[in-house]
Amino acid sequence: MRLSKEEAVRIFGEKVLNKLGKEPKRLKYNNQKCTYKGQNMDSIHERDRFIILEEKQAEGLISGLKWQVPFELIPVHKDDSGKTIERACVYIADFTYYMDGQLVVEDAKSEITRKNPAYIIKRKLMLDKYGIKIVEV
Repeated sequence: MRLSKEEAVRIFGEKVLNKLGKEPKRLKYNNQKCTYKGQNMDSIHERDRFIILEEKQAEGLISGLKWQVPFELIPVHKDDSGKTIERACVYIADFTYYMDGQLVVEDAKSEITRKNPAYIIKRKLMLDKYGIKIVEV
């Protein structure tokens, strides 16, 4: 069965038809999302760094490797009735691990994403609140 353009617009709407046949929207920082061991990763760079860290852990150079670890920077704020008026501010580290008994917090960053104002503020809050300097790779 074939539909005329007018029938298709009436059934599916103009927005849906305009999206058909178009290229997928480019990601903000031109990163390419990928999957590794069933985990969706934000970039190939992040995946490659995770593989390197897995190898270091297997060699006994690091321990306790974790991926996508949240750190609360500013807690949620609620009014007297318990209604949330401001959500918590959270930094999600790409990786955390221990090296020589010290916690390392690591983020796979490109030159562009290192300059992101929201990231810069979160990086500063991590240092202020937890005394943790994020390692950028």
